[in-house]
Amino acid sequence: MRDFVTALALCHNVTPTFPDPADETLVEYQASSPDEVALVKFAECLEMRLRQRDQSQIVIKNAAGDLETYFILANFPFSSETKRMGIVLKHQKTGRLIFYLKGAETVMKAKVRPNQRVVIDESCDNLANEGLRTLVISQKMLSQEFYDNWSRRHEAAKGDLNNREALVATCLEELESDMELLGVTGVEDRLQDDVAVVIESLRNAGIQVWMLTGDKVETATCIAISAGFKRRTQPLFFMRDMTEAYDASKRLDEFSRKAASSILMIDGQTLDLCLGTKKLEEKFFAEATKAPSVCVCRCSPTQKALITRKIAEYTGKRTAAIGDGGNDVGMILEANVGIGIVGREGKQASLASDFSIDEFKFLRRLVLWHGRLSYKRSAVLSQFVIHRGLIIAIIQAIFSIIFYFVTISIYNGYLILGYSTIYTMFPVFSLVTDEDCSESAVMKFPILYSGLQKGRALSTKTFLIWTWKSIFQGCVIMLGSVIFFHESFTNIVTITFSSLIVCEILNVFSEVHRINYKMVISSILTFLIYFMSIGLFRGYFDTSYITWTFVMKVCLVTLASWAPLHLARRIYDFCDPSEHQKIMR
Repeated sequence: MRDFVTALALCHNVTPTFPDPADETLVEYQASSPDEVALVKFAECLEMRLRQRDQSQIVIKNAAGDLETYFILANFPFSSETKRMGIVLKHQKTGRLIFYLKGAETVMKAKVRPNQRVVIDESCDNLANEGLRTLVISQKMLSQEFYDNWSRRHEAAKGDLNNREALVATCLEELESDMELLGVTGVEDRLQDDVAVVIESLRNAGIQVWMLTGDKVETATCIAISAGFKRRTQPLFFMRDMTEAYDASKRLDEFSRKAASSILMIDGQTLDLCLGTKKLEEKFFAEATKAPSVCVCRCSPTQKALITRKIAEYTGKRTAAIGDGGNDVGMILEANVGIGIVGREGKQASLASDFSIDEFKFLRRLVLWHGRLSYKRSAVLSQFVIHRGLIIAIIQAIFSIIFYFVTISIYNGYLILGYSTIYTMFPVFSLVTDEDCSESAVMKFPILYSGLQKGRALSTKTFLIWTWKSIFQGCVIMLGSVIFFHESFTNIVTITFSSLIVCEILNVFSEVHRINYKMVISSILTFLIYFMSIGLFRGYFDTSYITWTFVMKVCLVTLASWAPLHLARRIYDFCDPSEHQKIMR
């Protein structure tokens, strides 16, 4: 037991810091992994305290209150490929050489003595069934002669320029053989607040959720259930420990019959098998994407990134990757949208992401509220900007046709510049402040988000509708001005431009769902700027014809171009309301 606790206090990459040098009991541990900190704190609870660690030595304080110094002779950090971490130490007082090795049970089973492997399986399964992340701890006593010979071979292997990796791996295998099992640890992977609520909301919004984790199948199963991946009516379908492609294909055939209502649980070994051939890879993703959720266990960072890329490749859908650790960086970079969570494992994921959040529960608001608004507003704004440019082109085309295809611009450069900027800029950009639903309604009814996946807000159909609006309004404004002001051809610029500005502002109010003070202020400001322009730029606007009759006729032309489309829109919404309109009613 003492060797086990000593191993926890020595085999790590944790650095202790003391904020108050006068108080030795106040210590903070710094490490890349919170699991390592948890194990060091556990050893501290058993009176084996870490006092100092640097590149050359580790100092611990034992239960008797004595300081023990260990010199670091070799250190092999943990990596996602090796899935283990080792360190060779020399005890200063006794001169003993000890090699500590810890790692995942899938790797450590081959390192320990054969008679101890059964204990690893049983202990890891028991801990995993309780939802704990497992780690196997082992040690090996080394003689000075053995270490000297091994060290020379290891240094020679590191200096080899032709086959360095293979030679270093061979040396490490020799050192890691015949290890003595000390024990198995289990660390709780505590979920953040409201994780189950967020997962349930995303699934109700029509988003398929995959969980990619490095934990054992048993641990991942407990986490998946507690996190809300599995509903009561959805059974778990396991694919694990497979070595033959035929067995994997046959198992996928079984899953295909129940894919729509089952949660797929697959381990990294079986996943590698499924991705081994193109045919089996296509079959796997074709069936897996039909499932409500998929959980990939014992998944390496490379596999996480590969799965993210393959999902987008085979489904044609956009992917979002959420992670909080350095192992998730590849997946975050591979996804269309990367979301990093600032957690105990550092800020690597947060710095590599497109969006950064402090807690997982904020994902719900980010996707369902801000994501939905961003899509809706971008769709309306982009099409409105196209309409704003197309309608003035239609007016110019009608003008040229009426006046025998004359190659003269109806509006000079200053008016076109003003139309694109100060005359319509504020009302058009006020569209980004529109909200078709309240935030509480979106959170209460996540199905509102699923409507975006149909692409109805921005499609060929909506583009053609906006094109038709531009043609209709441009023709009505130009032809209506000619009909009502047939005696005032010389004032055609003032007439059509005034109708155009008013019509565009009314179009903005036709598109919004909730009028707010920003829209009202922007419209009033636009009218004031336009009226001031008429008085200041008399060279472009003939004010001698502006009478109440003139104003009435301009209003009539504007209503003729705007009212029919507005009424048609309201009638259509009443007869065939959208999902959000049904809910808001």
